Amino acid sequence: MTETAARNPRMTRRATILMGIACLLTLAALLALGTWQVERLAWKEGLLATIEERVVAEPRPLTDIETRYATTRDVEYWPVTLSGVFHHEAERHYLATWRGQSGFQVLTPLELADGRFIFINRGFVPYDRKDAARRAEGQVEGVVEIAGLSRTAPEEKPSFIVPDNDPAKNVFYWKDIREMTLSAGLDDETVLPFFVDAGAAENPGGLPIGGVTRIDLPNSHLQYAMTWYGLALTLVIVMAAWAWRNRFPRRP
Repeated sequence: MTETAARNPRMTRRATILMGIACLLTLAALLALGTWQVERLAWKEGLLATIEERVVAEPRPLTDIETRYATTRDVEYWPVTLSGVFHHEAERHYLATWRGQSGFQVLTPLELADGRFIFINRGFVPYDRKDAARRAEGQVEGVVEIAGLSRTAPEEKPSFIVPDNDPAKNVFYWKDIREMTLSAGLDDETVLPFFVDAGAAENPGGLPIGGVTRIDLPNSHLQYAMTWYGLALTLVIVMAAWAWRNRFPRRP
């Protein structure tokens, strides 16, 4: 025991209490983070199971997807077939990567037989092929048949770190269907609120590259949970060692 501590045991007790409170708060935070990751693990495993079940289902007509959206707002990864005419002049560009290459996903309004529209994610084009004039052979005309996966459009920006969309430059950082609709000069009332990722059928000239739907979602929540729980265990060991040393100090 130092001379200062010997003269002021109250200070030592206060420091010990504060240290104990700080350690307990830190332990509670670590355990909470670990438990949160366990809950996220269960959620992610359920999501992956749902995706695996849906993507192998029989393709559905667009009317079925519309009905599902109206009742559940969840149309993620359902196989769908539809037909219509592309309006290539109104295509929107979502910044993306594909197999390590930077570029854009091309979302093009498809006019349905009843005059309504739905955005089709036709696939990926490299950064230097954003201009449709540089891939004119892929701008198919007339009625086309589309087979793909329906997708639920996000209702808000996924994160504050995601930049704001730049409709003036036709560059989108998140798939805001309403903003894409307005910037394309379409009537918001005529555009369906979800979109479709086109399948891997090859377009003339090879662009856009279809079938870019991301299915293999990362699932690292177990590792994260083990990390937080491991830190909590380490803290408990350190706290125990500290308490033991203070309870049974070494004799000089």
